[in-house]
Amino acid sequence: MDGLLGIGLVLVMLLAAGGAVGLVSGWKSVSPRWLLAAAGLVLLNDLLLTRFYGRLPDLIPGQWNWEGKILALLATLAIASQPAIGWTRSGLTLRQTELKAPLIVAGLYCLLFVGLALAFPNEPNTAETLAFQLSMPGLEEEAFYRGVLLLVLDRALTGRVRFLGVDWGWGALLSCALFGLCHAFGVSHGQVTFDPMYFALTAGPSLIGVWVRLRTGSILLPVLMHNVGNAASLFL
Repeated sequence: MDGLLGIGLVLVMLLAAGGAVGLVSGWKSVSPRWLLAAAGLVLLNDLLLTRFYGRLPDLIPGQWNWEGKILALLATLAIASQPAIGWTRSGLTLRQTELKAPLIVAGLYCLLFVGLALAFPNEPNTAETLAFQLSMPGLEEEAFYRGVLLLVLDRALTGRVRFLGVDWGWGALLSCALFGLCHAFGVSHGQVTFDPMYFALTAGPSLIGVWVRLRTGSILLPVLMHNVGNAASLFL
């Protein structure tokens, strides 16, 4: 019940944000059909990550949520394969439209997390933890949040502003906010919980990932950045 309530509140916030954009920017810039599609994607992603809130058996033993991540990733790839979405349009491609500036930014991003890892040492890790952090978070979350969901939100909210060489839309900001909420927001025993610091530490850096994704046309570098950020403390 807590899981359903939590995702329900997130969906209400998403739809309310879409309505607010319509009030500010004009309703012509909002597509209700695509906004509802984005809400459906967020719900589906949450259902699969949680194995339908524990109703599916956990077939992959271990400390980490391998099964939920794999199910969510497979669903994202299946959705991206649909003609209305498309692999290339959603950034699920190895082709890079530009690399020089994005590589510099990606390198600085990784150095930042290396510095944080040196400043705040982690507990001893296991082989499973290392394998998981070097693969699943970046692959699943970037394909969803910086790939398919970003594309759908950009279609739902069509206003754009040119900044730092890319066209930013409300979809970019909302996808980062939703990414932060998935880490920092929840419901436990009927009580809403929210960690503003954790939200800032996840939603904030994801803006850099969005910039790299938009500049390169691909989620490849964001995936690498994400996994390096997650795993840096495991090596240092």
